[in-house]
Amino acid sequence: MTYGTYPAGRLVAGRVLTQLARHLEAARLSDANVPGELPDPSWIEALIETAFWTSLRREEAYVPKVSLALLPREATRYPLVFGRPLPLVPSTLARVAPAVERPGIHLGVWPDGGGMSVWGTTRILPKLCLVLEVAAPGLLVVKQNRGGDQTKYSNIAVLEGEEIKLVDEDASSLPDCPSLLTSLLGFDAPGSWGDSVNLLVQIAVSMRAHGRGGLLLVVPADTDEWRESIVSPMLYAVAPPFMELSELMRQSMEDRSDHHWQDALGRAVDAVAGLTAVDGATLVTDRYDLLAFGTKIARRRHSPQVEQVTVTEPIEGGTPSVMHPTELGGTRHLSAAQFVHDQRTSVALVASQDGRFTIFAWSPCEDMVHAHRVETLLL
Repeated sequence: MTYGTYPAGRLVAGRVLTQLARHLEAARLSDANVPGELPDPSWIEALIETAFWTSLRREEAYVPKVSLALLPREATRYPLVFGRPLPLVPSTLARVAPAVERPGIHLGVWPDGGGMSVWGTTRILPKLCLVLEVAAPGLLVVKQNRGGDQTKYSNIAVLEGEEIKLVDEDASSLPDCPSLLTSLLGFDAPGSWGDSVNLLVQIAVSMRAHGRGGLLLVVPADTDEWRESIVSPMLYAVAPPFMELSELMRQSMEDRSDHHWQDALGRAVDAVAGLTAVDGATLVTDRYDLLAFGTKIARRRHSPQVEQVTVTEPIEGGTPSVMHPTELGGTRHLSAAQFVHDQRTSVALVASQDGRFTIFAWSPCEDMVHAHRVETLLL
């Protein structure tokens, strides 16, 4: 089978390389020993083009999902090396996809004398390594490993057919940008993937993964004012509050480096995120104590109904727009916007069944609710 060109690959390759160069320079300002070399743009283009055509194939009726890491085998520990490198072509990637479709496994790709080839697989990536994931037919995500923990990536670009979305790094410089969005963009310096802000990122990813849609409200732990915006009695109140997440986060940084702690955190995150699949809102405090799920939101007494929100998406060329909350997705989005309008120290995370994800936060600069569309960052 022959394949045509995928124009988006050439359009994106140079811009991705510019981002990689900037990240490498910034990393070396703080650590001159940061390893790595910049790839040739033709390598990135070949990676994108092959991944795109792979995504449109079927192997025994399955859609191939693969993660391609651009690195030589010497740059990783414990690589699984093929006795004979495989050609980087869609038919080959589709055939080996079932072996590497689980999270955290990457096909290693690097040029050899005859062009680009797949040398094997790896679970461990060096800092700043470029990764390309085939997420769905025609849907590709270009990302980069931004820290020592191989599970922390930052998206650089999302390609869906002819549509190209390049993540805008400057979105994190907004004066009232929520810390959660800053962390999603990957330009904070949390020091640990287990810190409190990044915990919300993990919950957001898990919420989106169950595919049923959901609403999570994060409220201040030191006040009960949020109860004025919740229908009482709460049908699924949790008494006493479920504190596993908060207790795990109170453990020392040394304890957090243990894989048992990481496994326990992942299970607790999935347990809380799973509750958001129940109709209604799940309530957690900003200390991550679970208070209730399946709750109903009510407009605060004497508070006006929210009629409009500012909507932005952190992609290059994106412009803010003002719209009614229901234009974002319906009653769940309206309820979230109303809650944040009435409880301005709270944050609402809304996952839609179609994969869209929105963070609602009060914007003092705009004096209104700001809806941050962030599904591009969660793919």
